[in-house]
Amino acid sequence: MDSPQEIRGKTLVVSPLKPRHAQNRNSLADCRFLPFIVSAGFIFVANSKTTHKKRGEPEALKQGKKTETPEKDTPSLDICARPRRNRKSGSIRNLVRETWLLPGDLIYPLFIHDKNADEQIESMPGCKRWSIPGLVEEVRQSHSLGVGAVMIFPAIEDGLKSPFAEECYNPRGLVPRAIAAIKKEVPEVAVITDIALDPYSSDGHDGVVSPSGEILNDVTVEVLCKQALCHGAAGVDIVAPSDMMDGRVGAIRETLDEEGHTNVSIMSYTAKYASSFYGPFRGALDSAPRGGDKMTYQMDPANSTEALRELILDEEEGADIVMVKPAGYYLDLVSLFRENTDLPLAAYQVSGEYLMIKAAAESGWLDEEKIILESLLSVKRAGADMVITYFAKKAAEILSRT
Repeated sequence: MDSPQEIRGKTLVVSPLKPRHAQNRNSLADCRFLPFIVSAGFIFVANSKTTHKKRGEPEALKQGKKTETPEKDTPSLDICARPRRNRKSGSIRNLVRETWLLPGDLIYPLFIHDKNADEQIESMPGCKRWSIPGLVEEVRQSHSLGVGAVMIFPAIEDGLKSPFAEECYNPRGLVPRAIAAIKKEVPEVAVITDIALDPYSSDGHDGVVSPSGEILNDVTVEVLCKQALCHGAAGVDIVAPSDMMDGRVGAIRETLDEEGHTNVSIMSYTAKYASSFYGPFRGALDSAPRGGDKMTYQMDPANSTEALRELILDEEEGADIVMVKPAGYYLDLVSLFRENTDLPLAAYQVSGEYLMIKAAAESGWLDEEKIILESLLSVKRAGADMVITYFAKKAAEILSRT
């Protein structure tokens, strides 16, 4: 049986492995329904062997003769349930398909820099640091394929980085100019911006670092509010705080509302784990910590119940969308969140997941197009409403052909 737990007066289901759509459905694979299951008037006894009609051995086999493969199957099993009937054609498989992947489900993360030319990213083959004109054209192309949202990540020059990351709320900075350019040229696209200090910090952390090396929570939140307000004024649709500071969602919501930006949504990185899968991303932005690690604010990969506490807090503080990051290796968390919130749920297929697929495909071990769609479909199947992925444009192009 599932084991309910209570956190802050809310009963939570902590059995993440059962999909939402199967909560009230008997399953032959669920040991709680053994040793027998009653279904449609038939009793299936657990561990019983399928019964076969008694048939004599074909005469040809008795005589040792070679037989030809028959054109049609000859029914010999005394069974009424044949699940393969629901898989016998593409049309029928489409009718019974439980999970669909659409271009509109995808969010396209894009790296930008303040240069005139686009640059290939060595740590992430197939991705670029875009100039603002290049960014606008890439957004236009992805939108033509059905991708309706992009997420912007800036590569900031070292000379603009500082301990308090003041550049993050510069109204004439790179991100506000990129927001304005996209909203002018492709206004239908939803623009999402990262709210965190690491691209702007001379220390490379998501928060302000004290002389002793402590990440200062409340001081950081004050700067994050200024950053979110700057992006709101530039016309952003959604701000996405990825810093994992305590109380930042509520503080950002209050700041935005006080300044009249009540329509700016918050997509919270609710459960952002201290994962080893982020390496290529940090190479793309040169944003790795100069000292220490991020374990004091990002979550321990060993924990899941702790994520529910973060989920409750984000709901209480006014998050519009919640997120799990990474995605593919944390599908249990995606399912756990799906069972415990009615808010829209995002999952982030991170740079390490992207690079593993690219490397395996380039080596010829995997079919890149098929594995891209399967990897994204698995995240949707686990319960995500939307997936942030560097494959967004490519996946949309594949889907347009299938």
